Amino acid sequence: MRQHLLIDADDTLWENNIYFERATEEFIDFLNHSSLASHEVRAVLDEVEMTQGYGSASFTRSLEATYRRLVERDIRDEDLEQVRRFGVQITEHPMQLMEGVQETLEYLAPRHALIMLTKGNEEEQKLKVENSGLKLYFRDIIVVAEKDVATYIGLVEELLLDHGHTWMVGNSPKSDINPALAVGLNAVFIPHMHTWGLEKQDIRHEGSGRLLVLDTFAELCEHF
Repeated sequence: MRQHLLIDADDTLWENNIYFERATEEFIDFLNHSSLASHEVRAVLDEVEMTQGYGSASFTRSLEATYRRLVERDIRDEDLEQVRRFGVQITEHPMQLMEGVQETLEYLAPRHALIMLTKGNEEEQKLKVENSGLKLYFRDIIVVAEKDVATYIGLVEELLLDHGHTWMVGNSPKSDINPALAVGLNAVFIPHMHTWGLEKQDIRHEGSGRLLVLDTFAELCEHF
């Protein structure tokens, strides 16, 4: 039977967080704090990021704010510029699709209604979509500020989705899996070893929806 597949983008269709991780490591080395360990600096950065939103521009602001809070030397313009470069360089990486993504979408698109559901800065996310070459496989591209229970309830109402025949596919328990299950949708969890720490949660199988856990995106072909 034809299904609605809501498919996450970052770290589901293409690599994303690995570039933020590399920038964070470079930032921590540059900060070179005398007493805080790497994980302690990351904790401060995570705290700041929770107030800034998503995307490379927000991440860059978070790096600068964290630097100003933790730096143990005089703040120089050239140092701030270097901190900003750690964030800006994220946008300079070429698009790297997950293995098997394009072939899988080619298989799924004629069989089901595919909708890309991604969160973050709308302009930045749409540019990623254009650069990915995957737009033609999707009936719609939806960019939202947050993916929570209210978002999924709104989508069900707006798109007239049938709960039993709609699946959210993604790598984030916090944004893709738990809120979708909570409103009665089905979910496909495809873990990514570099999922952003703030997106990690224990899977809570609430509601009436079904949960499918796969190792790779390509395995969707075996189930849909």
